[in-house]
Amino acid sequence: MSRTVSSWILSSARNSIVCQGKGRWYSVCIPNRNKTKWKLVVSKTHLFPAGGCSSDSPFPLQKAFRHTSTEEEHFSFQLSPSQINDILRAGELSHKTLDLNGKSTSSVLRFESNQLASNSPMEDRRSAATCLQTAGMLFGVFDGHAGSACAQAVSERLLHYIAVSLMSRQSLEEIELAVESMKPVRPILQWHRHPNDVEYREITSQYFENLRVYWQHLLDLDTESGFSLEEAMVCAFKRLDSDISLEVQAPQENELMRNIALQVAFSGATACVAHVDGVHLHVANTGDCRAVLGVHEEDGTWSTLPLTRDHNAYDEFEIRRLKREHPRSEEKTLFVNDRLLGILMPSRAFGDVQLKWSKELQHSVLENSCDVEALNIYQYVPPNYHTPPYLTAEPEVTYHKLRSKDKFLVIASDGLWEMLSNEKVVKLVAGHLTELNVQKPQLTFKKPVNLGYMHNLLLQRKSRGLASLDQNIATHLIRHAIGSNEYGEVDPEKLAAMLTLPEDLARMYRDDITVTVVYFNSETVENYYRNN
Repeated sequence: MSRTVSSWILSSARNSIVCQGKGRWYSVCIPNRNKTKWKLVVSKTHLFPAGGCSSDSPFPLQKAFRHTSTEEEHFSFQLSPSQINDILRAGELSHKTLDLNGKSTSSVLRFESNQLASNSPMEDRRSAATCLQTAGMLFGVFDGHAGSACAQAVSERLLHYIAVSLMSRQSLEEIELAVESMKPVRPILQWHRHPNDVEYREITSQYFENLRVYWQHLLDLDTESGFSLEEAMVCAFKRLDSDISLEVQAPQENELMRNIALQVAFSGATACVAHVDGVHLHVANTGDCRAVLGVHEEDGTWSTLPLTRDHNAYDEFEIRRLKREHPRSEEKTLFVNDRLLGILMPSRAFGDVQLKWSKELQHSVLENSCDVEALNIYQYVPPNYHTPPYLTAEPEVTYHKLRSKDKFLVIASDGLWEMLSNEKVVKLVAGHLTELNVQKPQLTFKKPVNLGYMHNLLLQRKSRGLASLDQNIATHLIRHAIGSNEYGEVDPEKLAAMLTLPEDLARMYRDDITVTVVYFNSETVENYYRNN
C-alpha cells in the first residue's frame, strides 16, 4: 500500500458521509468492505456490565499501536517490523499431542491457532479441548455479532454439551451420583487455552447446573446405545441454543447473571466445531465459519476439500430450506438484500432471539428487564416478521474418514475467508510446511558436542531465514489475509496500515479473524489402515 493510498484511506474516513453499522459508524465511500453481519439496529454489546472483571480486549498488545479515531491530530500508519510481529503474535496458541513417552500416537499431531481483532472488544472466540471421558479432540471457532456475549458463552459451553452427549450411560450415572453425593466430579474436558482467553466466571455455577439438567435428560431417555457422533453434535447444538433462550426467560434475582443472560440471548454467534477421533473426523457447522481440508495428492500437488457450506443467502440449499419452513406468501421477503429478513447475513446462528421468538415474548422479556438500554439491547421487529422462528442453530454435520494424504484442517471465521480463498489458504499452509522443512537443518551432532559447535549450528539455522518465519501457521495466514497485495505478496506498508486503522475505520476493511489449523499424524493414520 503506497503512501498515497494510506493518505486516501485517512482522508476518505474523515471527509465522507457515514452510516451506522455493526455498533459503530462507518464510511460509505469505500466500496465492498463493509461486510458487517447486522445491517439494522444493532448494538455494541459489552461482554461484562459496568463493574465486571474483564478488560475490553483479550489481547491488549493488539491495541498498543492502534489509533482510537480518525480524528486524531497526529495520525500515522508507520509500525516497525517488531511492532507488527508483537500485534500479530499476541493471540498465538499451539499445542502438541504427546503421550507419556514423548511420542504422538494421536491422529492429531498438533494444532496452532491465532486471533486478530477488528471490533473492540473482539467478537470472535475459539475453543480447543481433549475429551477425557470419551475419545477424541474438539476444536471450535465462533463468530459473534451484535456483541461478543453469545460467542463467549457458546465457546465456553458447547464443547461440554458435545462431550456429555458422547458419554456412556454408565459415565453419566457416575457423574450424577458424584454431584448428588457432593463429591468431586471427574473432569470431562482438558482445555487448551490462551492465557488471555476470557471466561464468564461469575456464571459458571449456573452453566454447570444447566449442563447437569441436560445429562439428566439424557439419562431419562433410557437408551443404552446412546447417540451416534453426528446425533450427539446436532443434539448438543440445539440443546445449548434452547438453554440460552430459556435462561433469559427464567426469573433471576442476581442482576449480573440476568444481564449476562440478556446479552447472550440478544446477541448471536455462528459456530464451526470439529471432532477428531482416530481416522474419524466430524465437522458440525452453523453459519458462515468454514472448515477446509488440505490434501497432499500422490503427484505432489495440493488440493482442497471443503467440509462445510456457508449458511447464507448465497446458498441454494438454505434458500430452499427456509422456503419449505415458511408460507409461500413470504418467499420474497425471507431474504432482502442478501440478508435474512434484510438484517442478518448468516441464516443459522446461536442466540439472536429477535429472529426466533414471537413479538409478544420479546416484548414481555424486555418489558420485565431493568435498564436494557444500558446494555444496548432494544426491541426491533423487522418488517414481514410473521412466522418465527426464522433462524436455527441446528448444525450441518459432515463426516470424513481421514487418509494419509489428508495433512491438515483449517477452521476459521469468515474474517479470513473474506480475504483468502480456500485454495489460497491451503497453498499458504502447504508452502509454510515445505519452507519449515527445507529451512530446518538436520541436527546431526559430532561427538563431543561443545558450545562452539552448537553456536555454529544455530547460526546456520538463522542464516536460512527460519528466525524471520512465522512459527505459528495461523499467524502466517492472518499476515497474508490483511497484508497481501494484488500479487499475493505481503506488502509491509499495507500490513502496517491495516494494523493501525482506528476503531472507527478498521471494520470497513477487515473483520475479526480467528484461525485454528489442525495437523494430522500421517503415521498414525497409516497404522490404522495397516492394522485394519
